[in-house]
Amino acid sequence: MMGAMDATRVLVVDDEPMVREVLARYLEREGYAVDVAEDGEQALATYAATTPDLVLLDLMLPRIDGLEVFRRIRDGGRDDPRPAVIMLTAKGDETDRIVGLELGADDYVTKPFSPREVVARVRAVLRRGAGDSHVDDRVLAFDDLEIDAHRREVRRAGRPVPLTRKEFDLLHLLASSPGRAFTRAELLEEVWDFAWSGDTGTVTVHVRRLREKIEHDPSRPRHLVTVWGVGYRFDP
Repeated sequence: MMGAMDATRVLVVDDEPMVREVLARYLEREGYAVDVAEDGEQALATYAATTPDLVLLDLMLPRIDGLEVFRRIRDGGRDDPRPAVIMLTAKGDETDRIVGLELGADDYVTKPFSPREVVARVRAVLRRGAGDSHVDDRVLAFDDLEIDAHRREVRRAGRPVPLTRKEFDLLHLLASSPGRAFTRAELLEEVWDFAWSGDTGTVTVHVRRLREKIEHDPSRPRHLVTVWGVGYRFDP
């Protein structure tokens, strides 16, 4: 299914024909160009043949499961920017979504879901990854840590620190207001652009991953500090 040549492209990967059809229809109504795949092998082939800006990826896929597809997409050597990924899961427990978030997924949606909700998530994730025109060009510097908003790069002791979109957005938000305590709900609203029905586990996961990447001792963080009973703050 193809839209205009310059349309934002979304790859929908799900083994349920109805899910693929409904999501594709709703996304195309919003002006997105949509490709679909029904299993892991087809997903990887379609991904290699196109340049999707975002992948809606079911975790429970035949042939190659969704987590392995995600790993290959993120570990691939293609020169194009890596796409945003929203994971779809039918499981009620949090294990799969936590694993997905720890691997660097931008968001997740639990089945059954409203197609309108999925489109809203797609729009929010793409908006956050589109360059953030409201973000200024300052380089925030704290000890040996540098956060370059214009280039969307983080360096520690002069060496680049690879971050996912959401990790960078979260770190930049906290570091832009040093000393301010943010609640988890505030961080969800600011970084994810979506109210998540009280589920703030994704914030905890992302903070833990950030600590592992930017702190010299993640068990005793210097910058990303927990404010017990509230949330987190960035100490300069």
